[in-house]
Amino acid sequence: MNAEILSIGDELLIGQTINTNASWIGMECSLRGIRVVKVTTIQDDKLAILNAVDEAMSLADVVFVTGGLGPTKDDITKHTLCEYFDTKLEIHPPTLRQIEDFFTSRNRPMLETNIRQAELPIDCTILENKSGTAAGMWFEKKGKVLISMPGVPYEMKGIMTEHVFPRLKEQFELKALYHYTIQTQGIGESFLADRIQDWENRVRELGFGLAYLPSPGMVKLRITSYEGESRKKEIQDLFEELRIRFPQYIFGDQDDNLPTVVGRLLRSVHKSVATVESCTGGALAHSIVTIPGSSDYFMGSFLTYSNQLKMQLAEVKEDDLINYGAVSSQVVEQMAVNGRKKLGVDYCIATSGIAGPDGGSEKKPVGTIWIAIASDNQVVSKLFQFGDNRERNIQMTVLSALNLLRCTILNISSEKK
Repeated sequence: MNAEILSIGDELLIGQTINTNASWIGMECSLRGIRVVKVTTIQDDKLAILNAVDEAMSLADVVFVTGGLGPTKDDITKHTLCEYFDTKLEIHPPTLRQIEDFFTSRNRPMLETNIRQAELPIDCTILENKSGTAAGMWFEKKGKVLISMPGVPYEMKGIMTEHVFPRLKEQFELKALYHYTIQTQGIGESFLADRIQDWENRVRELGFGLAYLPSPGMVKLRITSYEGESRKKEIQDLFEELRIRFPQYIFGDQDDNLPTVVGRLLRSVHKSVATVESCTGGALAHSIVTIPGSSDYFMGSFLTYSNQLKMQLAEVKEDDLINYGAVSSQVVEQMAVNGRKKLGVDYCIATSGIAGPDGGSEKKPVGTIWIAIASDNQVVSKLFQFGDNRERNIQMTVLSALNLLRCTILNISSEKK
């Protein structure tokens, strides 16, 4: 079954409101075997709605419409859908009673505009909204289904969960999809695709779908089975093969994140960690402490943004700062080694780099980052070359530092081919 999501609202078009409804509907549909093929966002305009609905109904089996069902004059979705489906509005007594109860329970007066929300198309199935005053509407035409719901996210989700998905499952033969995702860090999308060409070919030959889902510093790999969980074991085996081949990149599954994975690992080996940060400005420490219970393993941090504090707190040699610069292996390794001793931890992560947009040179352009990890028996340092965006450079440094720590604890070479 193919579906289109039609989002109505000027606030979505001008960026005043983020369209989280489309994201949620798409995700929930994919889990139920409904393939969303298109997402359209349009203004609160009669002609725009009519044209978009007509096109969607010609392409998709089911159309999900959100927005435009409020009590004010600019909410015209209900009236426009009446015109499209050649029907008219009448007071729907159950909905009117629900609206009355809604305002009575909140000790608020009910206005004429609220009463008009009980005016609903006579040729549709009314979907009760237990969380608000705008009912959902289920229309059918020539074997196609259109479902109109309020744009308020929790109201839409309630109607979808309680009414829409059960009705769709009952009316259509839905075969749920099965997705599984692994998380990678430290390799770009194109480089990853090049390294796993043979594996990807086998995935597709077996009839699975494969998607690359990149974000700054990370790439998710998702395999989809169109036959539900019956092929779950095959997918797990395929991903296990990749874990063995690329342990330096693959750090977790599904919704794992690096701070959680690293925290879990530190707990399992009963080790502690601290940070000595320059270019990340405390972002690395912050990412670690976002995890509940991180006090079990995170001991603290030195924020050494200036050379003076690098010398005072991390005991970096002044000669090395002069000869090699703050962004160098010599300096970042001293930050990690001395920070570990002074903070009394098992592992210390140090970062130093040129986040940008200024401060770069021909030899050390913006995005040049050094990261070091010190433990009781070694110090590992690595050079990274990111881009020219300051925010992304900091974000990618944090992710790279956490993954380098993960590899160090597990004795995985980050340079493994």
